[in-house]
Amino acid sequence: MTEETRNFIAGAWQDGAGTVENRNPSDLSDVIGHYAQADAAQLDAALAAARAAQPAWGATGPQKRHDVLMAIGTELMARAGEIGTMIAREEGKPLAEGKGEAYRAGQFFTYFAAEALRQLGQTADSVRPEIEIDVRREPMGVVAIISPWNFPVATPAWKIAPALAFGNAVIWKPANQTPASAVALTEIIARQDLPEGLFNLVMGPGGEVGQRLVESAQVDAISFTGSVPVGRRIAAAAIGNMTKIQMEMGSKNPMVICDDCDLDLAVAHAVTAAFGGTGQKCTAASRLVVQEGVHDAFAEKLVAATEALRVGHALDEGTQIGPVVSEAQLANNLDYIGLGRSEGAELLCGGTRLERPAEGYYMAPAVFAGTDNTMRINREEMFAPITCILRAGSYDEALHMANDTEFGLTAGIMTRSLSRATHFRRNARAGCVMVNLPTAGTDYHVPFGGRGASSYGPREQGRHAEEFYTTVKTAYIHAGTPA
Repeated sequence: MTEETRNFIAGAWQDGAGTVENRNPSDLSDVIGHYAQADAAQLDAALAAARAAQPAWGATGPQKRHDVLMAIGTELMARAGEIGTMIAREEGKPLAEGKGEAYRAGQFFTYFAAEALRQLGQTADSVRPEIEIDVRREPMGVVAIISPWNFPVATPAWKIAPALAFGNAVIWKPANQTPASAVALTEIIARQDLPEGLFNLVMGPGGEVGQRLVESAQVDAISFTGSVPVGRRIAAAAIGNMTKIQMEMGSKNPMVICDDCDLDLAVAHAVTAAFGGTGQKCTAASRLVVQEGVHDAFAEKLVAATEALRVGHALDEGTQIGPVVSEAQLANNLDYIGLGRSEGAELLCGGTRLERPAEGYYMAPAVFAGTDNTMRINREEMFAPITCILRAGSYDEALHMANDTEFGLTAGIMTRSLSRATHFRRNARAGCVMVNLPTAGTDYHVPFGGRGASSYGPREQGRHAEEFYTTVKTAYIHAGTPA
């Protein structure tokens, strides 16, 4: 096994107890490599190393943390083409999206490099005489980061960067579908001047390594992005140790298409929101709530735009939609197509497996019409290039339909009406609301998260990240009377 396929534990690259094969979903003949799978003993070693290394990093001054994070971010941005190609090759998103993800990951690190210099406390006078108070934030300690495959560099970056900026040690367990991207990011971090054992990459099966990680009393905080069922299991495990948790989970994001909108703009944004990243985004618009006055025209234009999308190899020039990530994901997607039909929805286009010059997991993006919120295709997160049109009469009905979900991550509205846009911003039950924009696409310097089953715990990104990665200490000081 080459060094590049190992886990990074206690400051050294280590072989695992076994390996997993990593194949290109655009071309199944392309074996990217075989990647280490850690066992319980290796995870325990990583936890012990992180616990031992964290105090030194926590005591490190803000300039040193700034410099380390700036170096990581700068290298990520400089190598965005190379790392983006790897993302596209192993995850299947088009090359342009892969490069953009790698560059954005670098921006997360440079942003939090600056935040490392802005860790300011507060002082106050006590209500009691001759007592002063100071309030400061301190590191949580050891943070477990569990990240998904759909953004294999950007999502861990927005977790790892603040964890390090605020003085924590990190145990990172990435998704097994995208190990090459995890190794690439780890190589950059491992080159920095960090205490040995502060940062650990532990790849392995969720049932063994992941479960042991979230149940460990050596972990002070867990940041997780993934499915609702896994998130609930993590929460149940964490409560036994009173471990702090932050979870971003499922979604069923609505985009309301009002009868006064710019129809062509609405179609363009709906296509981008529904099918960008092959629909494998937690911010994807999988429910298009369309007012009756423009329903038929919107549906016709949406189908035409969807059928015009070029589905192909992620590395080919001109590809707009790559393959889905795995055979299991493709099978699940096609099952939802069958389910939608059985529920009475009308499949307007797509929904079939496609053949391309190279064998891969290709699927024609699908549009359902004639759907309502009682259908499972509108209740469950499919994580697929599938979107559903729902017909609404009034704006009030459209808003009600948009909010009729257990999730609440993003919501969008397409309208020329300032009053409707303002009302929707205030009344959409979602953590992020977009007006005349796709539901996907967020900035790194402001909070990200949702409501209901979509999120649990403090927000991610921006200055709000310190709420999760730090703990507050209030100190009372009585200095006495000068002699």
